[in-house]
Amino acid sequence: MKPKNILYAQSGGVTAVINASAAGVIETARAAGHKVGKVYAARNGILGVLHEDLIDTSFESKIAIQSLRYTPGGAFGSCRYKLKDIETHAAEYERLMAVFKAHEIDVFMYNGGGDSADTAYKISQLGKKMGYPLQCIGIPKTIDNDLPITDTCPGFGSVAKYVATSIREASYDIASMCSSSTKVFIMEVMGRHAGWIAAAAGLARAHEKDGPHIILFPERPFNEATFLNKVADCVKKYGFCSMVVSEGVRNADGKFLSESGLTDAFGHAQLGGVAPTIAALIKDKLGFKYHWAVLDYLQRSARHLASGTDAEQAYAVGKAALEYALEGKNAVMPVIVRESNIPYMWGIKEANLADMANVEKKMPADYISQDGFSITQACRDYLEPLIQGEDYPPYVNGLPDYRHLRNEPVVKKLKAF
Repeated sequence: MKPKNILYAQSGGVTAVINASAAGVIETARAAGHKVGKVYAARNGILGVLHEDLIDTSFESKIAIQSLRYTPGGAFGSCRYKLKDIETHAAEYERLMAVFKAHEIDVFMYNGGGDSADTAYKISQLGKKMGYPLQCIGIPKTIDNDLPITDTCPGFGSVAKYVATSIREASYDIASMCSSSTKVFIMEVMGRHAGWIAAAAGLARAHEKDGPHIILFPERPFNEATFLNKVADCVKKYGFCSMVVSEGVRNADGKFLSESGLTDAFGHAQLGGVAPTIAALIKDKLGFKYHWAVLDYLQRSARHLASGTDAEQAYAVGKAALEYALEGKNAVMPVIVRESNIPYMWGIKEANLADMANVEKKMPADYISQDGFSITQACRDYLEPLIQGEDYPPYVNGLPDYRHLRNEPVVKKLKAF
């Protein structure tokens, strides 16, 4: 049997552990011997395929590939680019197939979220339509934890650990100063439509006085009066109020509190920062001194505080994806299955890309408290196993010793697109 040539690409917002999935793919491919030919990577996701900007991973040493397990960011570059429908954008699809054929690609692997699953599925259907025997396999990744079918998404556990740690530490800070200084601290986290990241902050609250006292979820409409009463009550009871706010919080009309009027490359509303909006409201209505912080890229790039469980799962889905490729599978994605809570046990199963694409998994109603400001025990039971374990990177001179790959380019065979 002819050795399979693999093309791997990363897509969307990167995570602290997406490179662990890349390591899972490449190391498993190398261990497969003659079953695998070349393992290429596309520079900057699907854009790299369109522009025939490919990387030959065979130039990377064993140690360099091992270093991917603990390196943040996207080692091969990522992008936010969603393929349109084939009827009106046929040229893009024809170009993709031309690149696959020119470099004799047998398997295309796309490591990303729902939009990336959609891209991989579209390409798998294109291969069938054009008579080119291309396998397409998705690899799950998203800090938002909003992919369907999979119990959790690689990348989320590490963000959850970082967010819960950050609000716990910040709450201690505010508590020590609140008698004469700041009364309210607002920490904004990512999460456009699903409040999984905000919910993870609730793990920090071990005792009643501990923060966060308030969590604002996209799943619950924001009620100004109820919220302000809760803030005032917390300050009265504890001396301070710390809170976590999801970027996707909406009002009763369904409009984002922080909507800027712009859209991103996927057509999603561009959000302008909800923390300062909430802070201004508290200042105007209650007069409390406040501080706010937007974690932004910090939450998804914090490899120094990654979840050991998350890192292990990220590697496992990359490994499984390569194994699926060798089995001849197409239009599938490896996903995580929770086998038990106590003790926490998990495994990998196969899901169809068609069922993963463009579907957002939101927080279950019973994971949010009745007042809408905190998480329930059921949510805590789901989240806690995902942040377990430490997986520190190596340190040199007091800082994480992250590595850069050589990323040697493959010689182009086609005209520029």
